[in-house]
Amino acid sequence: MFNEMRSRLLSKFHQSTMFLPFFLSMIVVSYLVFAFLGQDHGFLNTVVFPKLGIEPIEWYSDPKYWPFILPIVNIWKNIGYFTVIYMAAIIGIDNEYYEAALIDGASKWQQVKKITIPLIVPVMIVMTLLQIGRIFYADFGLFFQVTRNAGALYPATQVIDTYVYQTFLSMGDVGMSSAAGLFQSVVGFILVLGSNLIVRRVSKDNALF
Repeated sequence: MFNEMRSRLLSKFHQSTMFLPFFLSMIVVSYLVFAFLGQDHGFLNTVVFPKLGIEPIEWYSDPKYWPFILPIVNIWKNIGYFTVIYMAAIIGIDNEYYEAALIDGASKWQQVKKITIPLIVPVMIVMTLLQIGRIFYADFGLFFQVTRNAGALYPATQVIDTYVYQTFLSMGDVGMSSAAGLFQSVVGFILVLGSNLIVRRVSKDNALF
């Protein structure tokens, strides 16, 4: 969509706006989230909900909301980074393809389906394989800082990364922390190998190795 915007100035503005959160530390993000969700001074509880006639919600005491809150925060913070990667891939496509398609009478949507998407498939596959390898990794800052390490939220926010930290910090169990970290690495490596093998069987040219 950014690539097809007619106004390049407007396109660059939107890209910069989306990319800015990526540079913010999770400490800053946690305070921004708290400014929205705080019990006594949060924007939602003190401004939005009273106008809608909704009772204030104790966000940091009820874990049922966080499986939705954390993905939203993560997408907001990282979408700009991945946008730049795909934009770079799209910009690298030779314009002659689009000119030839335009001569043949192809619409913008047909150009996207027949030229843009097929030519960025290798980038999509590489990015997917890299993310598959991190399935058992979680953003420690996201799960620890944004949730303010609230014990009441552990049923929904306790992941391997926070478990390793808390196991080492509270119990000093170096062995268990190391074993959990090794588990993440080994399983991630196996997932990457398995996923790459599947891609290699489907399309050898698009595999990582």
